[in-house]
Amino acid sequence: MLQTMRLPDMTPDFQVIIEAERLPAAYKDTVARWWRPLAIRIAEWRTIAGRPLVIGINGAQGSGKSTLCRFLEGALLPQLGLAAVTVSLDDLYLTRVERADLARTIHPLLATRGVPGTHDVALGQSVLDELLARRTASIPRFSKALDDRLPPDQARHVRARADVILFEGWCVGATPQQPSELAVPVNALEADHDPKGIWRKYVNDQLAGPYAAWFSRIDHLVMLQAPTFESVLRNRIKQEHKLRSATPDAPAAMDDAQVARFISHYERVTKHMIAIMGTSADVCFALDDQQQVVGVTAGTPRSG
Repeated sequence: MLQTMRLPDMTPDFQVIIEAERLPAAYKDTVARWWRPLAIRIAEWRTIAGRPLVIGINGAQGSGKSTLCRFLEGALLPQLGLAAVTVSLDDLYLTRVERADLARTIHPLLATRGVPGTHDVALGQSVLDELLARRTASIPRFSKALDDRLPPDQARHVRARADVILFEGWCVGATPQQPSELAVPVNALEADHDPKGIWRKYVNDQLAGPYAAWFSRIDHLVMLQAPTFESVLRNRIKQEHKLRSATPDAPAAMDDAQVARFISHYERVTKHMIAIMGTSADVCFALDDQQQVVGVTAGTPRSG
């Protein structure tokens, strides 16, 4: 269990992050109770290892992964003398053309970004390897509005000698299901558009092969565990409502039915992660329906 620490001093770095993320002032309590002890645990892991570490940050859509990483990278780990850099799974999607090719040659559902099989695994492995070797890494940027990777001249070039690489993403560290578990569709999307199970088998095979090799670079895994998939869907719909309210003419905004269909692509893997990863992650933060942390547990330590 992570120890509860006193409230950290609200330095300018903390305040900048709270304002940039549009968080309530009370969020500093979350930082003090949950994120500060996590940073201390990461620092302990780094000291024991004596080398740069990859810390996987797993959590369903809207669970707060990017906010956590921003506090760790921008304030908490630097306070402990550690330089950190964040690598997001969202920036490592295949291009639209590459996904269109998968849709044409393997299954139409692979045109939609998100599931294992729609990321550039080789590039993702290279980025982590370069950062671990403390060499300059070129990290691409992906535009969700354009549904495509931005040009190379807009990539992020990381030259810092990072002590900690925060590798965050919705399925970071996910493991495959047993083949027998793929037989029954989990939703209408699978039943109507993948009746033969070709798409879900491909996704599962990716987790068992290329993604397993990629995720093997993770030294310690942290999970933000949603209570149910239904809570993930409700929160994702709320996010879209806020987006439409703030920018009613935004072309990327989806209605509730479109959000539900989009999230259906993630349902199988998300449910599998909620069911099994709480005990395999090194640290698992349990979330409630409002995405607030309500508890923390430590799983089975990773070897190596």
